[in-house]
Amino acid sequence: MTAAANEAPLWQPGPDRIAAAAVTRFQSWASQRYGAPAEGGYAALHQWSVDELDTFWQAVADWFDVRFSTPYETVLADRTMPGAQWFPGATLNYAEHALRTAEDPLRADAPALLHVDETHTQVPVSWSELRRRVGSLAAELRTLGVAPGDRVSGYLPNIPQAVVAFLATAAVGGVWTSCAPDFGARSVLDRFQQVEPVVLFTVDGYRYGGKEHHRADTVAELRRELPTLRAVVHIPLLGTEAPEGALEWSALTSADTEPVFEQVPFDHPLWVLYSSGTTGLPKAIVQSQGGILLEHFKQIGLHCDLGPDDRFFWYTSTGWMMWNFLVSGLLTGTTLVLYDGSPGYPDVSAQWRVAEQTGATLFGTSAAYVMACRKAGVHPGRDFDLSRVQCVATTGSPLPPDGFRWLHDEVDAELWIASVSGGTDVCSCFAGAVPTLPVHIGELQAACLGTDLRSWDPAGRPLIGEVGELVVTAPMPSMPTRFWNDPDGSRYHDSYFDMYPGAWRHGDWITITEHGSVIIHGRSDSTLNRQGVRMGSADIYEAVERLPEIRESLVIGLEEPDGGYWMPLFVHLAEGARLDDELRDSIKRTIRENLSPRHVPDEVIEVPGIPHTLTGKRIEVPVKRLLQGTALAKAVNPGSIDNLELLHFYEDLARKRH
Repeated sequence: MTAAANEAPLWQPGPDRIAAAAVTRFQSWASQRYGAPAEGGYAALHQWSVDELDTFWQAVADWFDVRFSTPYETVLADRTMPGAQWFPGATLNYAEHALRTAEDPLRADAPALLHVDETHTQVPVSWSELRRRVGSLAAELRTLGVAPGDRVSGYLPNIPQAVVAFLATAAVGGVWTSCAPDFGARSVLDRFQQVEPVVLFTVDGYRYGGKEHHRADTVAELRRELPTLRAVVHIPLLGTEAPEGALEWSALTSADTEPVFEQVPFDHPLWVLYSSGTTGLPKAIVQSQGGILLEHFKQIGLHCDLGPDDRFFWYTSTGWMMWNFLVSGLLTGTTLVLYDGSPGYPDVSAQWRVAEQTGATLFGTSAAYVMACRKAGVHPGRDFDLSRVQCVATTGSPLPPDGFRWLHDEVDAELWIASVSGGTDVCSCFAGAVPTLPVHIGELQAACLGTDLRSWDPAGRPLIGEVGELVVTAPMPSMPTRFWNDPDGSRYHDSYFDMYPGAWRHGDWITITEHGSVIIHGRSDSTLNRQGVRMGSADIYEAVERLPEIRESLVIGLEEPDGGYWMPLFVHLAEGARLDDELRDSIKRTIRENLSPRHVPDEVIEVPGIPHTLTGKRIEVPVKRLLQGTALAKAVNPGSIDNLELLHFYEDLARKRH
């Protein structure tokens, strides 16, 4: 992605829009209350937010009226990363804030949720009804003995029941964790077994691409392999009877019970998210009730500019951090659009149809979806009434320049296009949407407030206008408090703080431009990142190498210049095996059934062998660099490889592709 600093912006907010933006009003208010700069616009506000980090976050808590049931002693007791201590002494509850709109008699009957499935019928859930269901379920969880700190898991699609189950868990001080039902049993168990849940919410199946996918067998396996479960709650999405010993969802959510919100310390765990590295089990990332509350208030209320009059639609599943981010739209009194189904069913226009039908004001999707629409010749602005859509936001991978142009030309010339980038690791954005700044083709508008974002060279020197590592040099409240089952913190430290001690290194290549915007160039490590979901290669190896025909395998994910993502699987076959169509189908079926459709490679390619380090580790990063066209001498240290000759295959393949 490239963009010249002197190019005219693709879009510029008008003076009325700038004046009406929440971030403008926040800056004016914070200048009077907290000494923020009154002049200089967003750039001055951002500089103040990182220079005066404590004061900025105090102002955010004040502006959004965060209810601390016991006051905090100080904002930031320790700035050390990892280990920053936010708001010590404070207690609060995330779910209490998420349901606050239900207390307003003028809003109680307005929709908090709009659920849409592949039939494109809308089912609203009002604020008062959402609060009632959460109150009923929270009381039942307490009856089941769920105490603060206990883990509660969901094997659920993007449906209202998932939101209710999460909020009820948060209300009792439990720790939520979820996987989408297209994950196979092994993939789910690799996650849930780490955290040992006491309750499992599950559907009997789901609908996707016009078909029903039954999950009774998978659920039975999860129950067998999760010995800590005290209760399983059955949600009959496909209308089946509850299996023996399972509780009925309807029975747990029918009472008219006022919710009781457990007041927990600021750093009390809210949920566990999963981000796969290249080896071992997925990282189990713990984020706090208070940290997520503040970070999401800032991100959704100031950066996304969402409030009570908005409808927030982001195409996501419960296995992706964007689902957690979407649910936080409730914090600002915003109506959430929950779409459960295929992004391209019955045709590629499906998401635009949902945006039209629900009156979405912010429509979030993937860069890959935008590029697919462009390729298919879709004309959203012509074919759908998108007059309420103020912003189209994209994440998952960088939005290519052609994607910006297509949205501008085919949706609306006045459209605010927000390409954003962050990570599961912080459940937020490092850079992206700013409603008061211009949009330049191929660029994210700016670093987010309170995010001291830098681009560093290998020696830790800051870069402007050059590609470097994405680094954050000051703590963010939503950074993980820890990883689960990482008692000495070593895995957490090694994941982000190994390269630059005391600074968060995320694993993306970025350029910070002269005018303060950000360009993302893709992953700087070998983690697979497909459709916005990071996946670990180890999961794929485990599934594929169960097949007797496969001796060893190597999977690589490559960001393409046109915005696509190429994920080949290289296989070293056992003696006598042949890579024919039957074996290719078997490999793909094994991956789909054991992991998910998202894990299925684009191509399966036979190789003469898999290269390793001298200590026996598969070398993914050097192979990725070779496939991107890097010369062999620059891609790898020859002295660290067990068989250098094997790398010539990938070098030759790169030449053919380029």
